[in-house]
Amino acid sequence: MTWQTPDHIIRRRIVTAEAILNGHVDLRGYPYRLIAIYSIATSTERITRILAAAEVLEAFGWKLLTVNDSGWIYAVLRR
Repeated sequence: MTWQTPDHIIRRRIVTAEAILNGHVDLRGYPYRLIAIYSIATSTERITRILAAAEVLEAFGWKLLTVNDSGWIYAVLRR
């Protein structure tokens, strides 16, 4: 996912679960307290990957605030 550059993540404040789970992003330099995670997986795997990515980020000081499923499943975390 070359489009998920650090600049893109900072501008959009969103990152894919897959990028987190595959170790393709480093959010230590991310300047904001809130970020959203979404998944590009098939519908049956989306929530599983989003929650797994949220658990990975918990080890780095992020806290899961909410998971929303209003047609577009995503999670919001706070550092």
